[in-house]
Amino acid sequence: MIDPLRHMSVFSPDKWGTRRVDVIGAGATGSKVVISLAKLGITNIHVWDFDTVEAHNIGNQLFGNDDIGKLKVDALKDIVLRQTGTSITAHNERVDGKQELGSVVFLLTDTMSSRKEIFAKGLKFKARTKLVIETRMGSNGGRIHVVNPSKLPEIKGWEATLYDDDTAEVSSCGTSISVGPTAGIIAEMAVWQLIRAFAIENGDDDELDNEILINLCPPLVLPKKFD
Repeated sequence: MIDPLRHMSVFSPDKWGTRRVDVIGAGATGSKVVISLAKLGITNIHVWDFDTVEAHNIGNQLFGNDDIGKLKVDALKDIVLRQTGTSITAHNERVDGKQELGSVVFLLTDTMSSRKEIFAKGLKFKARTKLVIETRMGSNGGRIHVVNPSKLPEIKGWEATLYDDDTAEVSSCGTSISVGPTAGIIAEMAVWQLIRAFAIENGDDDELDNEILINLCPPLVLPKKFD
């Protein structure tokens, strides 16, 4: 198991307890979010994905060549167990909003349409989920959204940022752009929002930003509240 001694003053897994965290999507950002959560000492982690690891995933996701052909959730479960001693709960399943989700949900699917569906059917005004963290990534930057799905101003603010899938950034060959270091930075910043939310709960931080814009070339971070 993880020894949290070095980060106990920032995040205590004992105080966090058994609260459940769901990560929907185990790709470039999701796979790195999962390992970061486990290394914090969070143990009740559920991961949802229905894809298999392919060769083109190795450059930007947590997986290695030995994982090619495996279900992403199974490969990720093996990696996390090997590195941290934590056994995550793996769901080889497409989430459509009908599934029961936990206290914190990382919404990291491949398409905007699936995010809209999951939020509308499974997260919006669902009291069991206190925090939704959603990320978007381009080649040299991205955005992190943090929403309380029971607060109408935050819901409206997030919904106003949604766009159609056909407007996403793609490469010259028509595939989505995904850069490993960019995904890593966005993933770690997303996990930091969970850390900050927990600190706020314990009176050790101020209000969360609802949107964080990250640009890496040149470096720039801009926070924003939804009013």
